[in-house]
Amino acid sequence: MSQLTTLREEQRLLTAVASAEETALLTEVVELRARNEQLGRALASRAVIDQARGMVMALAPSSSERAWDVLVDVSQHCNIKLRDVAAALVATTKDETLPEPMQRELRRALRRLHLADRL
Repeated sequence: MSQLTTLREEQRLLTAVASAEETALLTEVVELRARNEQLGRALASRAVIDQARGMVMALAPSSSERAWDVLVDVSQHCNIKLRDVAAALVATTKDETLPEPMQRELRRALRRLHLADRL
């Protein structure tokens, strides 16, 4: 009978180990899916941000870094995520109006950029 008890205990241990491994594997899959989704959103945001940078560079001839600074400036002064500022700016190519606070801050940022170039 002690042999039978030992076998049952071993089966429980093996099941517990398998369950722990499966749990660890499932946890890893969930984490990887979340990371994959996050990276997908980041790539999509990046494309819009790059388009907005190009628009800023066309509005006020400047480097890509300076255009980035303009977008960051607008984002910080409006307290709106940079990707949302970029999306709003890109949407103006589809006849959407840039919200007034963003318009105001974009004008200010472009003026500061222009003044900095003069110095």
